[in-house]
Amino acid sequence: MKQIIWVLIILTLTACGSPIEENMSRDVEDFEGTNQDGDTITFPDHFEGDYWIANFIFTRCDTVCPPMTSNMSRLQQQLEDNELQTPLVSFSADPEYDTEKKLKEFANQFEADFDTWDFMTGYEFQDVKELSIKSFQSPLNQLEDSDQVAHGTSFFLVNPDGKVIKSYDGTKAKEMDNILEDVKKIQ
Repeated sequence: MKQIIWVLIILTLTACGSPIEENMSRDVEDFEGTNQDGDTITFPDHFEGDYWIANFIFTRCDTVCPPMTSNMSRLQQQLEDNELQTPLVSFSADPEYDTEKKLKEFANQFEADFDTWDFMTGYEFQDVKELSIKSFQSPLNQLEDSDQVAHGTSFFLVNPDGKVIKSYDGTKAKEMDNILEDVKKIQ
C-alpha cells in the first residue's frame, strides 16, 4: 500500500511540473536598455506574460557571434513557420561600441524581424556584465588589449514571470530544433 501511495504522489508531482525539462531557475533582474530602433525596453517587465529567448552577442565579434546570430535567425524563422509568437532578445556585450545603428546593420545581415527580435544596447558594460552573471549565470569579460569580449554562448528561455528556466547551446544549429519543441510544449 505504501508503494502505491508513493507512486501516486510522484505522478501527481510530475503532472504539476513544467511541460519541459528545465535546467535553470534564475530571476531576470531589473534592467533597462534601448533596442536597435532607439525604443527603451525594461526587463523583465517588457515581456511580462510572455516566454522569451535571450542571448549575448556583439557586432565586432570575430568568433561565435555570427554563427550564434545565424542560429537565432534560424530559430526566428522556425517560430514564424509554426505561428509561435516568442520574442527574441540579443543583448550587446559591447554596448560602448554597439550603437543602435551598428546593431541594426548587424541584425539586417541575418534578416532579423524587428517586430519579434530586439538587439539591445544603451547601458554600461558593467551593467550588462552583472545582468549576464546574476540573471543568466553566464560569464562576460572584456579582454585586455583587445576589442573582443569573452561571453557565454547559450540561448536562454525565460518564462512569463521573468525567470530563466532553461539554457541551450547557441552555437549548434540542431539545438534550435530543441528550443522550438520546448516552445511548442509551453505555448
